[in-house]
Amino acid sequence: MKKAAVFFGTGYEEIEALTVVDLLRRAGIEVVCVAINNEKSVTGSHNICVGMDAGIDEIDFDSFDILVCPGGMPGTKNLEACETLTKHLRAFYEAGKLIGAICAAPSIFGHMGILKDKKACIYPGMEAELTGAQVVYDKVVKADNVITSRGMGTAIAFGLEIVKNLLDEEAAQKLGEGIVYL
Repeated sequence: MKKAAVFFGTGYEEIEALTVVDLLRRAGIEVVCVAINNEKSVTGSHNICVGMDAGIDEIDFDSFDILVCPGGMPGTKNLEACETLTKHLRAFYEAGKLIGAICAAPSIFGHMGILKDKKACIYPGMEAELTGAQVVYDKVVKADNVITSRGMGTAIAFGLEIVKNLLDEEAAQKLGEGIVYL
């Protein structure tokens, strides 16, 4: 079974995080909601508190097939400030394993220098944060092992792209139809 880690920092964008969690679980992918502050619950940017499955210090990063960073503020800044997370994002990237970010969170990848010469997208107005990237304005884009998306309104497309890459096109299509998206 494929396995995904979705990282939650205080101030995350609730729809971006939870849409991914929901869609991946519907597709049969094991998802672990990970608190970067190791707390039992994390509050989002719109004051919605969600229970976590694990703290970042409790997980085995090697057991995951993808690491996912939702956006939101100050959630994105909190994720970027987490050295454990950025260390593992870099390791996944360098090993050719999938990493994904939506809304403001692709800025983390830009600041890390891993978008150089790759197509990437981000929340409107933040394009300068995609250091070295070829900025595109698609809902979601995959370049090598990096998946980026633009914001809350593209969360379903982002989640389906992750399903497609972890499982296959047919699974993503079936799920998209099942939720009346496609």
